[in-house]
Amino acid sequence: MRTFLYNITFSLLFLSSFYQQAQAQGLPLGTPALDDYYRRLQLLGQVDSTISFNIRPLSAGALGVRDIYWPDSLNGSSHSIVWQKEGQGMVQILPIIWQNQYTSGFPTGYNDGPMIPNVGYQTLFSAGFYAQYKFLSIQFRPEIVYAQNKSYPIFTGGSENAMRVWYDFYNNIDMPTRFGDGSYFRFLPGQSSIRATFDPVSVGFSTENLWWGPGIHNSLLMSNTAPGFPHITVNSSKPIRSNIGSFEGQVIAGGLNASGFAPRQADQPTDFDYLYEPKPDSWRYIGGAIFSYQPKWVPGLSLGVSQSFVVYRDSMGSGLNDYLPFLGPSSKNSAANGPTSREERRNRDRYSSFFLRWALPKGKAEFYAEYGRNEPAWNGRDKMVEMDHSRAYVLGFRKLVPMKGGTEHLQVGFEFTQLDKTRTYKVREYETWYSNSMVRHGYTHLGQILGAGIGPGSNVQSLTISWLKGLKQLGLLLERQEQQTDLFYGLLSYSGDYRRNWVNLSATINGEWDYKNFLFIARMKFMNGLNFNYDIKLKPGGTFWDFIPQDKFNFQGQLGTMYRF
Repeated sequence: MRTFLYNITFSLLFLSSFYQQAQAQGLPLGTPALDDYYRRLQLLGQVDSTISFNIRPLSAGALGVRDIYWPDSLNGSSHSIVWQKEGQGMVQILPIIWQNQYTSGFPTGYNDGPMIPNVGYQTLFSAGFYAQYKFLSIQFRPEIVYAQNKSYPIFTGGSENAMRVWYDFYNNIDMPTRFGDGSYFRFLPGQSSIRATFDPVSVGFSTENLWWGPGIHNSLLMSNTAPGFPHITVNSSKPIRSNIGSFEGQVIAGGLNASGFAPRQADQPTDFDYLYEPKPDSWRYIGGAIFSYQPKWVPGLSLGVSQSFVVYRDSMGSGLNDYLPFLGPSSKNSAANGPTSREERRNRDRYSSFFLRWALPKGKAEFYAEYGRNEPAWNGRDKMVEMDHSRAYVLGFRKLVPMKGGTEHLQVGFEFTQLDKTRTYKVREYETWYSNSMVRHGYTHLGQILGAGIGPGSNVQSLTISWLKGLKQLGLLLERQEQQTDLFYGLLSYSGDYRRNWVNLSATINGEWDYKNFLFIARMKFMNGLNFNYDIKLKPGGTFWDFIPQDKFNFQGQLGTMYRF
């Protein structure tokens, strides 16, 4: 696999010597209404079928539009370009985005970038500009976040054993239950970048969010749940076509920062908070690569691999194998040598995945899947014999059903994400996804998960039903989320009470609407947290299942707008 990754990377760099000037501007993740719109257009046969949508953000050049914020700009003038000279460059004012959110009971939600898990009011504001001269481009789009960050009930355990399990979990991941004991404010570089684009390859420095993999709601390695992190990138700016099919890829090297907050704040003390172990004061290096291939013999089918790892900068060397181990020569301490070498490699928190997406424009449908591991197999035989060891997966399907002559569609889709530990854990212990006992900040940036936003050891099943007409959408999202199941089973080893699994059931009403220069989004999520904080109340004299539920209702409302110049 390393040889394959190395050859693809070399090909990308080689092809950069034969370039054409390109529109390098990308569509930032989380852009209201537009984020998923282009992907739906591909299912309708209106976007290049060789784009895999496995590596985002996508560029305007790849999508074939002059102005990525106006999807019809291919056939008309661009509205927000204030200066342009053919073959030389352009200056563009980026849309103003303002999003507002209110959460009543306990933090919920993901794929919201710099916004934090918060109770109370929260707002995000973003604006900026894009400028390009020949092959050089600058995108400056900072983000400002304010959150009320109110206190709310969190797990108290009731015993030292229970709190020891809780702290064993939170001591190995930077995921505070509350971001400080007061209001939260951040000014971040956001979706900004400096690039040199030699079509079909782009090289640069960026703080943009990344999405790797085919999932719509969750991705195992990269999503926009956390704020974007600073990284150097070499990536394809559009599919690279060859006699055997199309290729896309990206290689990154960057840095991750801590949130600066303890797992729990001073307003929720327990008698067992001495179990908290402060994390090292060191930033973390992250390296990663993803490649996607679409064979010309099966239109719409894309296959890919991705890898990433995190390590404390103080714990890594200075060779190529330390910065990009999936591109450098194989280490003598390979996972194939067995458990001893695996122990030696644990200073890295490492992830890998294989994925596929099959877009079927004739059927206006898509199927996708991603399978990942957070611990390398010892050898090829082990990989086949125990495929479920340390695994996680995403599985999804979406179908667009034409209505009223094809101008309107009914969208139906489902997605399952499974992150909890499998039975092999009982004989071959491994880390919960995104947490790590050596890299104790885990797979996080500024206190939020880089991968699937449902969180470590969690599972979710989602069903979507929507009415679509262009950019307009009205829909319903139903979800069942098992909250940090790995933590629950750790608690179960002491309590033995398997009735306490925390499950969130939610229904979200979604709306997206365009009017002239505006795009509006509105969401109302109604959630019931069953066995909130893994708690039930026993009924004296009652049967085993005759207990008093300790559930908690939660409401989250969102209202946002984007103004396109």
